Amino acid sequence: MEITKNTIIGDILDIDSSTAPFFLEMGMHCLGCPASRGETIEQACMVHGVNADELVSKLNEHIQGK
Repeated sequence: MEITKNTIIGDILDIDSSTAPFFLEMGMHCLGCPASRGETIEQACMVHGVNADELVSKLNEHIQGK
């Protein structure tokens, strides 16, 4: 799976739950709530003041390194 800024967070968590700490690090602590699971990475990063490109890169490195 290639993650982009338009990937839905819930989809990422469903595919690989070990990505959760990356979202927790950025301050997204309500991963189970319906709103957060339906957001794209870009939307969540805007809300939390995080660079979306950096998060996408970290997530892709993590998933590809498995």
